[in-house]
Amino acid sequence: MTSNEKLYFNGDIITLEDELYTEAVLVKDNKIYKVGKKEDLQKCACENVELIDLQGKTLIPSFIDSHSHFSGYASSFSQVDITEAASFADVSDAIKRFIEKNNVPPGKWIQANGYDQNIFEEKAHPSKAILDEASPNNPIVAKHKSGHMGVLNSLGIKELGITMDTPNPEGGVIEKKDGEVTGYLEENAFVKYVQEIPMVSNEEFMGNLIKAQNAYASYGITTVQEGFVVDLLADIFQYLIHSKLLKIDLIGFLDIGNADKLKEKFANCLQKYDNHLKIGGYKTFLDGSPQGRTAWMRTPYIDDPNYFGYGTQKDEEVEQKLERALKDKMQILVHCNGDAASQQYINQYKIAKEKTGITEDIRPVIVHAQFLAEDQLDDVKALNMIPSFFVGHVYHWGDIHIKNFGIERASKISSAKSAQDKGIVYTFHQDAPVIEPDMLETIWCAVNRITKKGVLLGDDEKVTPLDALKAVTKNAAYQYFEEDIKGTIKEGKLADLAILDKNPLKVDPMDIKDIKVLETIKEGETIYKK
Repeated sequence: MTSNEKLYFNGDIITLEDELYTEAVLVKDNKIYKVGKKEDLQKCACENVELIDLQGKTLIPSFIDSHSHFSGYASSFSQVDITEAASFADVSDAIKRFIEKNNVPPGKWIQANGYDQNIFEEKAHPSKAILDEASPNNPIVAKHKSGHMGVLNSLGIKELGITMDTPNPEGGVIEKKDGEVTGYLEENAFVKYVQEIPMVSNEEFMGNLIKAQNAYASYGITTVQEGFVVDLLADIFQYLIHSKLLKIDLIGFLDIGNADKLKEKFANCLQKYDNHLKIGGYKTFLDGSPQGRTAWMRTPYIDDPNYFGYGTQKDEEVEQKLERALKDKMQILVHCNGDAASQQYINQYKIAKEKTGITEDIRPVIVHAQFLAEDQLDDVKALNMIPSFFVGHVYHWGDIHIKNFGIERASKISSAKSAQDKGIVYTFHQDAPVIEPDMLETIWCAVNRITKKGVLLGDDEKVTPLDALKAVTKNAAYQYFEEDIKGTIKEGKLADLAILDKNPLKVDPMDIKDIKVLETIKEGETIYKK
Protein backbone atom coordinates (compact mmCIF):
# COMPACT_ATOMS: atom_id res chain seq x y z
CA MET A 1 0.00 0.00 0.00
CA THR A 2 1.43 3.38 -1.03
CA SER A 3 1.46 6.01 1.71
CA ASN A 4 0.07 9.49 1.13
CA GLU A 5 2.56 10.78 3.69
CA LYS A 6 6.24 11.55 3.14
CA LEU A 7 8.80 12.58 5.75
CA TYR A 8 11.86 14.46 4.49
CA PHE A 9 14.91 14.62 6.77
CA ASN A 10 18.73 14.53 7.00
CA GLY A 11 19.52 17.52 4.78
CA ASP A 12 19.49 21.29 4.68
CA ILE A 13 15.79 22.18 4.64
CA ILE A 14 15.43 25.89 3.85
CA THR A 15 11.97 27.11 4.86
CA LEU A 16 12.40 30.81 3.94
CA GLU A 17 10.30 31.54 7.03
CA ASP A 18 11.63 33.45 10.08
CA GLU A 19 13.21 30.21 11.27
CA LEU A 20 15.25 29.65 8.13
CA TYR A 21 16.05 25.96 8.60
CA THR A 22 14.09 23.01 9.94
CA GLU A 23 15.11 19.45 10.72
CA ALA A 24 12.26 17.67 8.95
CA VAL A 25 9.10 18.18 6.89
CA LEU A 26 6.02 15.95 6.86
CA VAL A 27 3.95 16.05 3.67
CA LYS A 28 0.40 14.69 3.75
CA ASP A 29 -1.68 14.41 0.59
CA ASN A 30 -0.76 17.58 -1.35
CA LYS A 31 0.24 19.88 1.52
CA ILE A 32 2.93 20.50 4.08
CA TYR A 33 1.40 18.94 7.18
CA LYS A 34 4.07 19.59 9.82
CA VAL A 35 7.50 21.21 10.08
CA GLY A 36 9.89 20.50 12.97
CA LYS A 37 12.04 17.84 14.56
CA LYS A 38 12.05 14.43 12.91
CA GLU A 39 11.25 12.63 16.16
CA ASP A 40 8.15 14.79 16.75
CA LEU A 41 6.93 14.45 13.16
CA GLN A 42 7.24 10.66 13.23
CA LYS A 43 4.87 10.59 16.21
CA CYS A 44 2.10 12.27 14.20
CA ALA A 45 2.80 10.41 10.94
CA CYS A 46 0.97 7.28 9.84
CA GLU A 47 2.56 3.86 10.29
CA ASN A 48 3.54 3.45 6.65
CA VAL A 49 4.82 7.01 6.14
CA GLU A 50 7.44 7.11 3.36
CA LEU A 51 10.78 8.11 4.88
CA ILE A 52 12.87 10.19 2.47
CA ASP A 53 16.50 10.56 3.54
CA LEU A 54 17.91 13.64 1.82
CA GLN A 55 21.45 12.35 2.45
CA GLY A 56 22.79 15.85 2.98
CA LYS A 57 21.05 17.38 -0.06
CA THR A 58 19.02 20.60 0.16
CA LEU A 59 15.23 20.88 0.17
CA ILE A 60 13.71 24.25 -0.78
CA PRO A 61 10.31 25.63 -1.79
CA SER A 62 10.09 25.05 -5.55
CA PHE A 63 10.86 27.95 -7.86
CA ILE A 64 8.09 30.20 -9.16
CA ASP A 65 8.43 31.76 -12.61
CA SER A 66 7.31 35.39 -12.30
CA HIS A 67 7.47 36.15 -16.03
CA SER A 68 7.88 34.06 -19.16
CA HIS A 69 5.98 32.97 -22.25
CA PHE A 70 5.05 29.31 -21.80
CA SER A 71 3.64 28.93 -25.31
CA GLY A 72 6.58 30.78 -26.85
CA TYR A 73 8.98 28.47 -25.04
CA ALA A 74 6.95 25.51 -26.31
CA SER A 75 7.04 26.87 -29.87
CA SER A 76 10.82 27.06 -29.73
CA PHE A 77 10.96 23.25 -29.87
CA SER A 78 9.72 23.42 -33.50
CA GLN A 79 11.98 26.28 -34.55
CA VAL A 80 15.53 26.61 -35.83
CA ASP A 81 17.80 27.40 -32.91
CA ILE A 82 20.13 30.24 -33.92
CA THR A 83 21.05 31.40 -30.41
CA GLU A 84 24.69 30.44 -30.94
CA ALA A 85 24.98 31.87 -34.47
CA ALA A 86 27.98 34.19 -34.75
CA SER A 87 27.51 35.30 -38.36
CA PHE A 88 25.03 35.49 -41.24
CA ALA A 89 26.57 32.29 -42.61
CA ASP A 90 25.81 30.50 -39.33
CA VAL A 91 22.16 31.55 -39.59
CA SER A 92 21.92 30.33 -43.19
CA ASP A 93 23.63 27.03 -42.40
CA ALA A 94 21.36 26.37 -39.39
CA ILE A 95 18.24 26.91 -41.52
CA LYS A 96 19.55 24.63 -44.27
CA ARG A 97 20.35 21.86 -41.76
CA PHE A 98 16.87 22.21 -40.22
CA ILE A 99 15.18 21.89 -43.63
CA GLU A 100 17.22 18.80 -44.51
CA LYS A 101 16.85 17.10 -41.13
CA ASN A 102 13.08 17.68 -40.93
CA ASN A 103 12.30 17.23 -44.65
CA VAL A 104 10.53 20.60 -44.67
CA PRO A 105 8.45 20.86 -47.86
CA PRO A 106 8.50 23.98 -50.08
CA GLY A 107 5.94 26.56 -48.99
CA LYS A 108 5.98 25.67 -45.29
CA TRP A 109 6.90 28.49 -42.89
CA ILE A 110 10.25 28.25 -41.13
CA GLN A 111 10.84 30.16 -37.91
CA ALA A 112 14.43 30.65 -36.75
CA ASN A 113 14.69 31.87 -33.20
CA GLY A 114 17.23 33.60 -30.98
CA TYR A 115 19.75 35.57 -33.06
CA ASP A 116 21.60 38.50 -31.50
CA GLN A 117 23.13 40.93 -33.97
CA ASN A 118 25.43 42.20 -31.22
CA ILE A 119 27.49 39.00 -31.39
CA PHE A 120 27.48 38.65 -35.20
CA GLU A 121 30.69 39.29 -37.10
CA GLU A 122 28.64 41.67 -39.27
CA LYS A 123 27.20 43.57 -36.23
CA ALA A 124 23.88 43.88 -38.07
CA HIS A 125 20.52 42.13 -38.35
CA PRO A 126 20.48 39.42 -41.05
CA SER A 127 19.15 40.59 -44.40
CA LYS A 128 16.27 39.11 -46.39
CA ALA A 129 18.87 38.17 -49.03
CA ILE A 130 20.65 35.92 -46.53
CA LEU A 131 17.35 34.23 -45.66
CA ASP A 132 16.44 33.94 -49.36
CA GLU A 133 19.74 32.16 -49.96
CA ALA A 134 19.02 29.76 -47.07
CA SER A 135 15.70 28.78 -48.68
CA PRO A 136 14.03 30.74 -51.48
CA ASN A 137 11.09 28.31 -51.54
CA ASN A 138 10.01 28.69 -47.90
CA PRO A 139 8.68 31.78 -46.13
CA ILE A 140 11.13 32.46 -43.28
CA VAL A 141 11.20 34.66 -40.20
CA ALA A 142 14.37 35.03 -38.16
CA LYS A 143 13.49 36.24 -34.65
CA HIS A 144 15.74 38.38 -32.47
CA LYS A 145 16.58 36.91 -29.08
CA SER A 146 14.70 39.71 -27.31
CA GLY A 147 11.44 38.75 -29.04
CA HIS A 148 10.94 42.38 -30.10
CA MET A 149 12.17 42.36 -33.69
CA GLY A 150 13.03 40.10 -36.59
CA VAL A 151 13.55 39.69 -40.31
CA LEU A 152 11.41 38.14 -43.07
CA ASN A 153 12.71 36.74 -46.33
CA SER A 154 11.15 37.75 -49.67
CA LEU A 155 8.57 34.95 -49.64
CA GLY A 156 7.68 35.75 -46.03
CA ILE A 157 7.08 39.41 -46.94
CA LYS A 158 4.86 38.32 -49.83
CA GLU A 159 2.92 35.77 -47.75
CA LEU A 160 2.10 38.38 -45.11
CA GLY A 161 1.03 40.93 -47.70
CA ILE A 162 3.53 43.62 -46.71
CA THR A 163 4.21 46.20 -49.40
CA MET A 164 5.75 49.66 -49.72
CA ASP A 165 2.24 51.03 -49.09
CA THR A 166 1.81 49.18 -45.79
CA PRO A 167 1.89 51.80 -43.00
CA ASN A 168 3.88 51.41 -39.79
CA PRO A 169 1.59 50.44 -36.90
CA GLU A 170 1.77 52.78 -33.90
CA GLY A 171 4.82 51.85 -31.84
CA GLY A 172 6.36 49.73 -34.57
CA VAL A 173 8.55 49.89 -37.68
CA ILE A 174 8.35 48.18 -41.10
CA GLU A 175 11.74 49.06 -42.54
CA LYS A 176 11.80 50.32 -46.13
CA LYS A 177 14.98 51.33 -47.98
CA ASP A 178 15.85 52.13 -51.59
CA GLY A 179 12.28 51.63 -52.74
CA GLU A 180 11.70 48.18 -51.21
CA VAL A 181 10.61 46.47 -48.01
CA THR A 182 13.80 45.16 -46.36
CA GLY A 183 12.07 42.46 -44.28
CA TYR A 184 13.16 43.97 -40.94
CA LEU A 185 10.26 44.47 -38.48
CA GLU A 186 10.44 46.13 -35.08
CA GLU A 187 8.20 46.14 -31.99
CA ASN A 188 4.44 46.36 -32.73
CA ALA A 189 5.03 45.64 -36.43
CA PHE A 190 6.94 42.47 -35.54
CA VAL A 191 4.35 41.37 -32.95
CA LYS A 192 1.47 41.96 -35.39
CA TYR A 193 2.90 39.96 -38.29
CA VAL A 194 4.42 37.11 -36.28
CA GLN A 195 0.92 36.40 -34.93
CA GLU A 196 -0.26 35.97 -38.55
CA ILE A 197 2.25 33.20 -39.28
CA PRO A 198 0.46 29.81 -39.32
CA MET A 199 1.06 27.65 -36.27
CA VAL A 200 2.35 24.10 -36.45
CA SER A 201 -0.24 21.30 -36.29
CA ASN A 202 -2.23 21.01 -33.08
CA GLU A 203 -0.67 17.63 -32.42
CA GLU A 204 2.88 18.97 -32.73
CA PHE A 205 2.11 22.05 -30.64
CA MET A 206 0.50 20.03 -27.84
CA GLY A 207 3.57 17.80 -27.81
CA ASN A 208 5.73 20.91 -27.52
CA LEU A 209 3.66 22.20 -24.59
CA ILE A 210 4.34 18.95 -22.74
CA LYS A 211 8.06 19.23 -23.56
CA ALA A 212 8.01 22.80 -22.21
CA GLN A 213 6.25 21.72 -19.03
CA ASN A 214 8.85 19.01 -18.45
CA ALA A 215 11.67 21.45 -19.11
CA TYR A 216 10.36 23.95 -16.55
CA ALA A 217 10.01 21.12 -14.03
CA SER A 218 13.63 20.09 -14.69
CA TYR A 219 14.67 23.56 -13.52
CA GLY A 220 12.77 23.12 -10.23
CA ILE A 221 9.82 25.27 -11.32
CA THR A 222 6.23 24.33 -10.42
CA THR A 223 4.43 27.60 -11.30
CA VAL A 224 4.93 29.17 -14.74
CA GLN A 225 3.54 32.14 -16.60
CA GLU A 226 1.98 32.75 -19.99
CA GLY A 227 2.96 36.40 -20.22
CA PHE A 228 0.64 37.45 -23.06
CA VAL A 229 -2.50 35.43 -23.77
CA VAL A 230 -3.83 36.27 -27.24
CA ASP A 231 -6.96 34.92 -28.92
CA LEU A 232 -4.93 32.29 -30.79
CA LEU A 233 -4.07 30.58 -27.49
CA ALA A 234 -7.56 30.53 -26.00
CA ASP A 235 -8.74 27.23 -27.48
CA ILE A 236 -5.39 25.56 -26.85
CA PHE A 237 -5.44 26.55 -23.20
CA GLN A 238 -9.04 25.37 -22.85
CA TYR A 239 -7.87 22.02 -24.19
CA LEU A 240 -5.10 21.96 -21.57
CA ILE A 241 -7.73 22.45 -18.87
CA HIS A 242 -10.11 19.78 -20.09
CA SER A 243 -7.43 17.22 -20.96
CA LYS A 244 -5.84 17.58 -17.51
CA LEU A 245 -2.38 17.54 -19.11
CA LEU A 246 -0.97 20.22 -16.83
CA LYS A 247 0.96 19.00 -13.81
CA ILE A 248 2.42 22.43 -13.01
CA ASP A 249 0.43 25.61 -12.37
CA LEU A 250 0.11 27.93 -15.37
CA ILE A 251 -0.92 31.56 -14.79
CA GLY A 252 -1.94 33.54 -17.87
CA PHE A 253 -2.20 37.30 -18.43
CA LEU A 254 -4.66 38.44 -21.07
CA ASP A 255 -3.88 40.94 -23.81
CA ILE A 256 -5.81 43.85 -22.30
CA GLY A 257 -6.51 45.19 -25.78
CA ASN A 258 -8.75 42.16 -26.35
CA ALA A 259 -9.86 41.60 -22.78
CA ASP A 260 -13.65 41.32 -23.24
CA LYS A 261 -13.48 38.49 -25.75
CA LEU A 262 -10.77 36.64 -23.84
CA LYS A 263 -12.45 36.97 -20.44
CA GLU A 264 -15.54 35.27 -21.88
CA LYS A 265 -13.44 32.32 -23.02
CA PHE A 266 -11.72 31.99 -19.64
CA ALA A 267 -14.72 32.69 -17.37
CA ASN A 268 -14.13 29.36 -15.62
CA CYS A 269 -10.62 30.25 -14.43
CA LEU A 270 -10.51 34.01 -13.83
CA GLN A 271 -8.33 34.47 -10.73
CA LYS A 272 -8.88 30.84 -9.73
CA TYR A 273 -7.38 27.54 -10.86
CA ASP A 274 -9.16 25.07 -13.10
CA ASN A 275 -7.00 21.96 -13.52
CA HIS A 276 -3.82 23.97 -12.89
CA LEU A 277 -4.63 26.92 -15.20
CA LYS A 278 -5.55 30.37 -13.92
CA ILE A 279 -5.97 33.79 -15.52
CA GLY A 280 -4.15 36.16 -13.20
CA GLY A 281 -4.78 39.49 -14.91
CA TYR A 282 -3.88 41.66 -17.89
CA LYS A 283 -0.73 42.53 -19.85
CA THR A 284 0.44 45.39 -22.07
CA PHE A 285 3.74 46.74 -23.50
CA LEU A 286 5.18 50.27 -23.28
CA ASP A 287 8.54 49.88 -25.03
CA GLY A 288 11.05 47.44 -26.44
CA SER A 289 14.45 46.01 -25.70
CA PRO A 290 17.68 47.74 -24.61
CA GLN A 291 19.95 45.28 -26.43
CA GLY A 292 17.77 45.77 -29.51
CA ARG A 293 17.99 49.56 -29.02
CA THR A 294 14.21 50.03 -28.78
CA ALA A 295 13.91 50.52 -25.00
CA TRP A 296 12.45 53.99 -24.29
CA MET A 297 14.93 56.09 -22.33
CA ARG A 298 14.79 59.48 -20.62
CA THR A 299 18.38 60.14 -21.69
CA PRO A 300 19.71 59.23 -25.14
CA TYR A 301 21.69 56.21 -26.24
CA ILE A 302 25.37 57.02 -25.86
CA ASP A 303 26.24 57.05 -29.57
CA ASP A 304 23.34 59.25 -30.73
CA PRO A 305 22.30 62.35 -28.73
CA ASN A 306 18.99 62.45 -30.61
CA TYR A 307 17.90 58.83 -30.12
CA PHE A 308 15.95 57.79 -27.01
CA GLY A 309 14.27 54.63 -28.29
CA TYR A 310 10.50 54.99 -28.27
CA GLY A 311 7.26 54.16 -26.52
CA THR A 312 4.50 52.05 -28.01
CA GLN A 313 1.38 53.77 -26.65
CA LYS A 314 0.01 57.26 -25.97
CA ASP A 315 -0.48 58.37 -22.37
CA GLU A 316 -4.29 58.39 -22.69
CA GLU A 317 -4.33 54.81 -23.98
CA VAL A 318 -2.13 53.61 -21.12
CA GLU A 319 -4.22 55.44 -18.53
CA GLN A 320 -7.45 53.89 -19.87
CA LYS A 321 -5.98 50.40 -19.67
CA LEU A 322 -4.82 50.96 -16.10
CA GLU A 323 -8.27 52.31 -15.19
CA ARG A 324 -9.78 49.16 -16.61
CA ALA A 325 -7.47 46.94 -14.57
CA LEU A 326 -8.40 48.82 -11.39
CA LYS A 327 -12.14 48.69 -12.10
CA ASP A 328 -12.00 44.99 -12.99
CA LYS A 329 -9.84 44.29 -9.91
CA MET A 330 -7.38 42.49 -12.17
CA GLN A 331 -3.62 42.62 -11.72
CA ILE A 332 -1.74 44.17 -14.62
CA LEU A 333 1.75 43.38 -15.91
CA VAL A 334 3.33 46.15 -17.95
CA HIS A 335 6.46 45.63 -20.02
CA CYS A 336 8.89 48.50 -19.33
CA ASN A 337 12.62 48.26 -20.02
CA GLY A 338 13.63 51.91 -20.31
CA ASP A 339 13.18 54.48 -17.54
CA ALA A 340 10.93 56.62 -19.78
CA ALA A 341 8.56 53.66 -20.16
CA SER A 342 8.61 53.10 -16.39
CA GLN A 343 7.89 56.80 -15.86
CA GLN A 344 4.91 56.65 -18.21
CA TYR A 345 3.57 53.67 -16.26
CA ILE A 346 4.07 55.39 -12.90
CA ASN A 347 2.46 58.65 -14.07
CA GLN A 348 -0.55 57.03 -15.71
CA TYR A 349 -1.14 54.63 -12.82
CA LYS A 350 -1.24 57.59 -10.43
CA ILE A 351 -3.80 59.31 -12.67
CA ALA A 352 -5.88 56.12 -13.03
CA LYS A 353 -5.99 55.68 -9.24
CA GLU A 354 -7.00 59.30 -8.73
CA LYS A 355 -9.72 59.17 -11.41
CA THR A 356 -11.25 55.91 -10.21
CA GLY A 357 -10.78 56.54 -6.50
CA ILE A 358 -10.05 52.82 -6.17
CA THR A 359 -7.72 52.08 -3.28
CA GLU A 360 -7.70 48.29 -3.62
CA ASP A 361 -4.17 47.04 -4.27
CA ILE A 362 -3.86 45.11 -7.54
CA ARG A 363 -0.06 44.73 -7.13
CA PRO A 364 0.84 46.14 -10.57
CA VAL A 365 4.03 44.62 -11.96
CA ILE A 366 6.81 46.39 -13.87
CA VAL A 367 8.04 43.62 -16.15
CA HIS A 368 11.83 43.68 -16.78
CA ALA A 369 12.40 47.11 -15.13
CA GLN A 370 15.90 47.13 -16.59
CA PHE A 371 16.54 50.85 -16.27
CA LEU A 372 14.14 51.62 -13.44
CA ALA A 373 16.00 54.51 -11.80
CA GLU A 374 16.77 55.54 -8.22
CA ASP A 375 14.56 58.65 -8.44
CA GLN A 376 11.56 56.49 -9.46
CA LEU A 377 11.71 54.05 -6.55
CA ASP A 378 9.81 56.17 -4.02
CA ASP A 379 6.81 56.28 -6.37
CA VAL A 380 7.14 52.53 -7.04
CA LYS A 381 7.06 51.93 -3.28
CA ALA A 382 4.13 54.31 -2.68
CA LEU A 383 2.08 52.67 -5.44
CA ASN A 384 3.00 49.15 -4.26
CA MET A 385 4.33 48.32 -7.70
CA ILE A 386 6.40 45.15 -8.01
CA PRO A 387 9.50 45.33 -10.23
CA SER A 388 10.17 41.94 -11.79
CA PHE A 389 13.79 42.27 -12.84
CA PHE A 390 15.28 40.36 -15.78
CA VAL A 391 18.55 40.25 -13.85
CA GLY A 392 20.08 37.77 -16.31
CA HIS A 393 20.67 40.82 -18.52
CA VAL A 394 23.76 41.54 -16.40
CA TYR A 395 25.47 38.42 -17.72
CA HIS A 396 23.85 37.93 -21.11
CA TRP A 397 23.83 41.56 -22.36
CA GLY A 398 25.73 43.59 -19.76
CA ASP A 399 28.59 44.23 -22.18
CA ILE A 400 26.11 45.43 -24.83
CA HIS A 401 24.48 47.77 -22.30
CA ILE A 402 27.88 49.25 -21.48
CA LYS A 403 28.32 49.96 -25.19
CA ASN A 404 24.82 51.45 -25.60
CA PHE A 405 24.57 53.41 -22.35
CA GLY A 406 28.02 53.72 -20.77
CA ILE A 407 29.35 51.95 -17.68
CA GLU A 408 27.62 54.20 -15.13
CA ARG A 409 24.08 53.72 -16.50
CA ALA A 410 24.66 50.06 -17.36
CA SER A 411 25.79 49.40 -13.78
CA LYS A 412 22.31 50.32 -12.54
CA ILE A 413 20.34 47.80 -14.60
CA SER A 414 18.16 45.47 -12.51
CA SER A 415 18.55 47.71 -9.46
CA ALA A 416 17.42 45.05 -6.99
CA LYS A 417 19.49 46.22 -4.01
CA SER A 418 18.27 49.81 -4.39
CA ALA A 419 14.69 48.52 -4.50
CA GLN A 420 15.30 46.30 -1.49
CA ASP A 421 16.74 49.21 0.49
CA LYS A 422 13.47 51.07 -0.12
CA GLY A 423 11.45 48.13 1.19
CA ILE A 424 10.11 47.24 -2.27
CA VAL A 425 9.13 43.62 -2.97
CA TYR A 426 10.82 42.49 -6.20
CA THR A 427 11.07 39.27 -8.20
CA PHE A 428 13.45 37.83 -10.81
CA HIS A 429 12.59 36.09 -14.10
CA GLN A 430 14.13 34.77 -17.34
CA ASP A 431 11.48 35.76 -19.93
CA ALA A 432 11.75 32.31 -21.55
CA PRO A 433 12.19 31.63 -24.43
CA VAL A 434 14.55 34.65 -24.40
CA ILE A 435 16.85 32.61 -22.15
CA GLU A 436 16.33 29.23 -20.51
CA PRO A 437 14.23 29.29 -17.31
CA ASP A 438 17.30 28.47 -15.24
CA MET A 439 16.60 29.89 -11.79
CA LEU A 440 19.99 28.98 -10.35
CA GLU A 441 21.76 30.90 -13.12
CA THR A 442 19.47 33.84 -12.33
CA ILE A 443 20.34 33.69 -8.63
CA TRP A 444 24.02 33.55 -9.64
CA CYS A 445 23.57 36.64 -11.84
CA ALA A 446 21.90 38.63 -9.05
CA VAL A 447 24.52 37.68 -6.47
CA ASN A 448 27.66 38.16 -8.60
CA ARG A 449 26.67 40.64 -11.37
CA ILE A 450 29.37 39.52 -13.80
CA THR A 451 29.10 40.09 -17.58
CA LYS A 452 30.16 37.59 -20.25
CA LYS A 453 33.44 39.49 -20.60
CA GLY A 454 34.01 39.28 -16.85
CA VAL A 455 33.13 42.88 -16.00
CA LEU A 456 31.72 43.47 -12.50
CA LEU A 457 28.60 45.44 -13.37
CA GLY A 458 27.10 47.31 -10.42
CA ASP A 459 28.73 45.97 -7.26
CA ASP A 460 26.32 48.07 -5.16
CA GLU A 461 23.30 46.35 -6.78
CA LYS A 462 24.36 42.84 -5.71
CA VAL A 463 21.96 41.02 -3.39
CA THR A 464 22.68 38.12 -1.04
CA PRO A 465 21.99 34.52 -2.06
CA LEU A 466 19.16 34.43 0.48
CA ASP A 467 17.48 37.53 -0.96
CA ALA A 468 17.92 36.22 -4.51
CA LEU A 469 16.36 32.90 -3.49
CA LYS A 470 13.41 34.74 -1.95
CA ALA A 471 12.92 36.67 -5.21
CA VAL A 472 12.18 33.45 -7.11
CA THR A 473 10.10 31.77 -4.39
CA LYS A 474 8.56 33.79 -1.55
CA ASN A 475 8.37 37.13 -3.39
CA ALA A 476 7.11 35.50 -6.59
CA ALA A 477 4.28 33.89 -4.61
CA TYR A 478 3.41 37.36 -3.28
CA GLN A 479 3.43 38.78 -6.82
CA TYR A 480 0.75 36.23 -7.75
CA PHE A 481 -1.35 36.83 -4.59
CA GLU A 482 -0.42 33.25 -3.63
CA GLU A 483 1.70 33.91 -0.55
CA ASP A 484 -0.78 31.94 1.59
CA ILE A 485 -0.29 28.73 -0.41
CA LYS A 486 3.20 28.91 -1.98
CA GLY A 487 6.72 30.29 -1.69
CA THR A 488 7.90 28.96 1.68
CA ILE A 489 7.90 25.68 3.58
CA LYS A 490 5.16 26.23 6.13
CA GLU A 491 2.35 24.15 7.58
CA GLY A 492 -0.75 24.34 5.41
CA LYS A 493 0.97 25.44 2.20
CA LEU A 494 1.12 23.31 -0.93
CA ALA A 495 3.92 20.74 -0.98
CA ASP A 496 5.66 22.43 -3.93
CA LEU A 497 9.31 21.56 -3.35
CA ALA A 498 12.66 21.08 -5.04
CA ILE A 499 15.70 19.07 -4.02
CA LEU A 500 19.13 20.49 -4.94
CA ASP A 501 22.50 18.76 -4.79
CA LYS A 502 24.02 21.69 -2.87
CA ASN A 503 22.85 24.54 -0.67
CA PRO A 504 22.90 27.88 -2.57
CA LEU A 505 23.29 29.72 0.74
CA LYS A 506 26.44 27.81 1.67
CA VAL A 507 28.45 27.29 -1.54
CA ASP A 508 30.86 29.86 -2.98
CA PRO A 509 28.62 32.45 -4.70
CA MET A 510 30.42 31.86 -8.01
CA ASP A 511 29.40 28.18 -7.88
CA ILE A 512 25.64 28.75 -7.51
CA LYS A 513 24.97 28.36 -11.25
CA ASP A 514 26.52 24.87 -11.15
CA ILE A 515 24.05 23.55 -8.56
CA LYS A 516 21.84 20.79 -9.96
CA VAL A 517 18.11 20.28 -9.48
CA LEU A 518 17.73 16.62 -8.49
CA GLU A 519 13.97 16.44 -8.00
CA THR A 520 10.90 18.63 -8.39
CA ILE A 521 7.74 17.96 -6.37
CA LYS A 522 4.33 19.47 -7.15
CA GLU A 523 1.69 19.10 -4.44
CA GLY A 524 3.48 16.13 -2.94
CA GLU A 525 4.04 14.26 -6.23
CA THR A 526 7.42 14.01 -7.97
CA ILE A 527 7.13 15.52 -11.46
CA TYR A 528 10.86 15.50 -12.29
CA LYS A 529 13.77 13.40 -11.11
CA LYS A 530 17.31 13.66 -12.45
